[in-house]
Amino acid sequence: MLLGTGASRGVLSDRLNWLQKIDCLRKDVVKHSNKRPTYHLTKKSIELYANGLMAMNWERKYFSTPNLNALQLTHNICGQHFWPVMECQHCNKEITLDEVSFRPGPGASRDQRITKTRRRSSASSIDQQLGKTLYRNLINLLGDRWTANIIALSFHGLTRFDEFHQELPVATNILTDRLKYLVTENIFDQHPYQQNPPRYDYQLTNKGRDLFPYFVTLLLWGDRWCARQQGKPMLLQHDSCGMPLEAQVLCNQCGIPLIATEVQFKI
Repeated sequence: MLLGTGASRGVLSDRLNWLQKIDCLRKDVVKHSNKRPTYHLTKKSIELYANGLMAMNWERKYFSTPNLNALQLTHNICGQHFWPVMECQHCNKEITLDEVSFRPGPGASRDQRITKTRRRSSASSIDQQLGKTLYRNLINLLGDRWTANIIALSFHGLTRFDEFHQELPVATNILTDRLKYLVTENIFDQHPYQQNPPRYDYQLTNKGRDLFPYFVTLLLWGDRWCARQQGKPMLLQHDSCGMPLEAQVLCNQCGIPLIATEVQFKI
């Protein structure tokens, strides 16, 4: 596992302990044996599979790496090589950002975390820690909490610095840094709307918009496993059919929902 992640022993040990604490990993120890302990996915983490597939979709569309290009998925149900697609469970149409509307749910709340001034790690140092992961670019982009939050808010129509700052407990210099980074990474296009002083709109590019399926699967997983007693924080509707959004990730060959135990992959 250490070779696969590229993480130091200390970092890996910390992450494994945390994943056990939140019930995403189960540790099995063989008593009275010199064998190393083994770690197994729980139902909670297995159900992140659709989210992982959407991450691979985005990586494969916008980046070319030997591992990702060589990846071959086989669906045991139909026996075909496939690639995943995300559709609405009610109308079987592909889910796009333009056809989904949002409204706050009963569990909605503001981000009250303490503002931190830590800056992003450099890309080179992050690359050294990622090992052979297939999600190298996505992790680099969304591994920082502020960039992930900014992109999520942009799906709701926020485009300006003051709008993002009003919603997030982030220092202004950190927000400026993250917006510049997202422009550099071609997630946002920057458009001036005021000259003196200069002010900009930050509009999602196609590359940014195509992150939407990844966020949808993550949100639906959170609704199932991290919901508060008050209820869902966000309610989504698929405007194409007028139904509450229920996304499903399917095999593009047979149209059957994908389950981790029914897929084989090789690189």
